[in-house]
Amino acid sequence: MRTLFVDVILPLHIKGTYTYRVPQEYNDVVQVGQRVVVQFGPKRLYSAIIRHIHEEVPQYKVKYILTILDATPIVNEQLFLFWEWLAKYYMCYVGDVMAIALPSAYKLASESAISIHPDFDGELSALTDNELRIVRLLMDHPVMTVDDISRAIGIQKMMPILNSMIEREIIMMDEELKQRFTPRKSAYIALGDAYRDEKELKELFDTLEQKKTTQKQVDVLLKFMQMSTMGKAVVAKRALLATDDGNPISESALKTLIKNGVLVQEEKVESRLEHFDQTTQPDSIQLNEEQQAAFDYLNGSEKKVSLLHGVTSSGKTEVYIKLINEVIKQGKQVLFLLPEIALTSQIINRLRKFFGDRVGVYHSRFSPSQRAEVWNRTMADDSNERYQILLGARSALFLPFRNLGLVIVDEEHDSSYKQNDPAPRYNGRDAAIYLAHLWNARTVLGSATPSLESYFNAQQGKYGLVEMKRRYGGLLLPEVMCADMKEEYKRIRHDLGSQASAGTTHFSKFLISHIEEALKNGEQVILFQNRRGFSLRIECDDCHWTPQCQHCDVSLVYHKSTNSMRCHYCGYSIPLPTECPACHSRHLTMKGFGTERIEDDLSIMFPKAKIARLDLDSTMQKNRYLEIINDFQDRRIDILVGTQMVTKGLDFDHVSVVGIVSADNLIYFPDFRAFERAFQQMTQVSGRAGRHGRRGKVIIQTYNPYHQAIRNVIDNDYDSMYKGQITERRVFRYPPFYRLIDITMKHRESEVLNESAAQYAAQLRQVFGNRVIGPEYPNVSRVRALYIKKIFLRFERTEAIADAKSIILDIADKLKSDKKLSSLQIHFDVDPQ
Repeated sequence: MRTLFVDVILPLHIKGTYTYRVPQEYNDVVQVGQRVVVQFGPKRLYSAIIRHIHEEVPQYKVKYILTILDATPIVNEQLFLFWEWLAKYYMCYVGDVMAIALPSAYKLASESAISIHPDFDGELSALTDNELRIVRLLMDHPVMTVDDISRAIGIQKMMPILNSMIEREIIMMDEELKQRFTPRKSAYIALGDAYRDEKELKELFDTLEQKKTTQKQVDVLLKFMQMSTMGKAVVAKRALLATDDGNPISESALKTLIKNGVLVQEEKVESRLEHFDQTTQPDSIQLNEEQQAAFDYLNGSEKKVSLLHGVTSSGKTEVYIKLINEVIKQGKQVLFLLPEIALTSQIINRLRKFFGDRVGVYHSRFSPSQRAEVWNRTMADDSNERYQILLGARSALFLPFRNLGLVIVDEEHDSSYKQNDPAPRYNGRDAAIYLAHLWNARTVLGSATPSLESYFNAQQGKYGLVEMKRRYGGLLLPEVMCADMKEEYKRIRHDLGSQASAGTTHFSKFLISHIEEALKNGEQVILFQNRRGFSLRIECDDCHWTPQCQHCDVSLVYHKSTNSMRCHYCGYSIPLPTECPACHSRHLTMKGFGTERIEDDLSIMFPKAKIARLDLDSTMQKNRYLEIINDFQDRRIDILVGTQMVTKGLDFDHVSVVGIVSADNLIYFPDFRAFERAFQQMTQVSGRAGRHGRRGKVIIQTYNPYHQAIRNVIDNDYDSMYKGQITERRVFRYPPFYRLIDITMKHRESEVLNESAAQYAAQLRQVFGNRVIGPEYPNVSRVRALYIKKIFLRFERTEAIADAKSIILDIADKLKSDKKLSSLQIHFDVDPQ
């Protein structure tokens, strides 16, 4: 009998794979890609993935795998290669990739972690103040330890509160190894074999009707025969027992019929996912001349990666659907990526209209079991069960495709494709291109405002390029106008005198008049403000004290809905102060404004209008995002106020006015991409206006109406924006001409951090010279009680930096080998956004 060993990947931040011995009884069933339970360390149990099987005996004593969890592999070779490329390129471990790649239902570990219970319906009214703070914290940080929550909330004895929430299924604690995914099974009722003969069935009814005590059985049987088309089909037990016209169906009568063999109960595996029928054929789509030219180019291009640059509402989705149809005719699969879950609801409905149940959706709003089921159906052996089209946010990249033929990255410019924490800090767009390369598949990048990097690659001939410059149906692009807030402030000062302040002018007279006109005409309005909350901070008029987070170097934001001041980094919150704790003055003034303040002010200005808010705070409840979008689509909302959620790909019929409340917040941000992103966000939100019917209007409120970014938006001039920015990037040595690596160092003690950061930077300079910038404190220099310093490395695009990455990692490992620096955190971000 052979002695087999396996190298396994553990879902941990540790280097490489670990070797375990295979028990003899598993020799014939063990396969690469299966999950196995292993002991790691003295007590911990984990589910690991088998990467290699071999007979090479290690030079040290090895443990046995404890059990095999899967009958067949759940990870294929292409997915392993994708994981390993991500780990190498983004400077992390393959265990880091596994930890985010597998559905949580497939990750088993004996570690304690707190998260929102998947069955929690999001109802917040019954929660205490502390419970509400915990829920809000977990919304921002989906998995936290008890210590993390205790530190953020400021309460030492957390377990009584947490236990109460666990009992009510508001949160859950994973603290032991268990199989989280089990197929859902439901009871179904069928007619017994002895009564499938019509004569036997008639005799049964005659017998039952003669006995008055069996009337309930007759009622059950009659309902079953009606629902099962005279016994030809099975009926779900829950449907059979459902109350009918106020008359309850007797479960005891059903049990008697089953006991007597009249009916039979059987269990069936049932999908947790909804079923959808195809209602329209993709061939029914009629493309216009510009769309047809784009489709022909993308379908026949020799370039494996192509950029589709089409203005908002040019009909890119119809081109995508035609491309998808061509690929699935070949029996291949399609991955359709969107930057955020928020965008999926509308595009899902459009795709399912043409492809029905062949479309699978994968994102974090699904329960762990639903995500595991989508995973299984992506790699199903039966082509009738297998999803052909997978739609989702960046996490859908990790699905186990069987035969990928096309990857579509819609809104490819969006920064939401970038994962910031935890590792791997990957860009979903770039990773999608490599995934398609592994399958020899095509990639289509689509956007009305492409990223400079993608457009540069297209201009250089690395990518194919096709452009759609006209809106579908001959619609005009919206008319973009400016409201000069300096002039507005002068007008208000003239009217109000000393009572006027910069905060008085949230809305210009120009914007208000257009909102009034739109409401008068029965049309809808979208207002964009990229800051949530009511007020950005509160300040004492006498001593200028401002409430600060205890754990982060930021001021607290006022949220009117909870009447509290909250930190948007760690979740720490305090009640709204009634006086200044420094000088005891009661003259506290709110500075700045967010979406909550705008919604509140609009309700006073337009009391008859129906107003809603679309931001992280308003969409915390389950399915709340979808409810708001549907209400706006069905015109039950007149004015929609939102953060960047409202800028991305949404399609509404009756929006005639879009207002950008504070364009300066977008433009004057300390980042080399600020100009590009301001142009993209303003252009994208402008594109929500006038998509169906008459020309829409966009009003941009700014204190600098002649800023070049705003002029480019008004002229819808992407080319000028691109030429200006690409010149600056070349001069100042930024992407796409240079590659950046952002190194973030964190420690609880600022002195230790300063010393170690200086030491690390000095060692890097010995190798890379003036390519090293820093160390420097970032804008927010402390988050969640950890001080932060950053080091940047800049490499020319033509340089091969694989060896450089290895050197950077080796120096970091040597630095951390010092026991005094064991708690020092070093994170690497390749191609930061």
